[in-house]
Amino acid sequence: MEGDRAIRQIVSSHPAEIIEILALEEPLPVYRNYNVHLITESQCRSICLTRTPQGIMAVVNLPVDIGSGSLPEDIGDKILLLEDIQDPGNVGALIRSAAAFDFSGVIMTENCADPLSPKCVQATTGTVLSVWLRRTGHYLELTEALKKDGYSLVAAELNGVAEPSILCRQERLLLALGNEAVGLSEELLEAADFRLRIPTIREKAESLNVAACGAICMYLSSQELRGAC
Repeated sequence: MEGDRAIRQIVSSHPAEIIEILALEEPLPVYRNYNVHLITESQCRSICLTRTPQGIMAVVNLPVDIGSGSLPEDIGDKILLLEDIQDPGNVGALIRSAAAFDFSGVIMTENCADPLSPKCVQATTGTVLSVWLRRTGHYLELTEALKKDGYSLVAAELNGVAEPSILCRQERLLLALGNEAVGLSEELLEAADFRLRIPTIREKAESLNVAACGAICMYLSSQELRGAC
């Protein structure tokens, strides 16, 4: 995990997951409870994949059960489902939005970008540990299990008919977003309780980037608490 902002997020939300801090110079007092190893600029460049390293990194424990085909014991009421989203920046941005709008977990297909890849972790800005993650080929089975447990499957689709307000009416929500080029599979669309369309001015922009679409949908799902639905 690289960058002061991302590491501070981990310190705030999951401090016990930090193993050690690597830094070019003595870090701020917020890191005083951790083992700190000072490194050289050449060592920093060899470790980091970014062109301009920020000079501070954290070694953290990996999320447990990320490759499991079963759900965690504490599932939560709102879950994000990503089907074959291949750009790591999009996956990271969606995980970040999921954490921001109080989604408990993210289910991903095996064809999704690796959520623990450097670019994806960087895009999460430290929120990758704030939700449970499952990257599995058994996502359809998990979807069916969640539906049987009372979750409504809302599929974001370019030609959907449901209005966005449907999102904040669900007590238990499973929000599905599909591949950047082809969208969701027929299997997920057929299983969906609602096919949601985000209205856009199609003469100017036919569709939204999947990360932008997901952020809008997750924001709207939180509006019942604020009396906006």
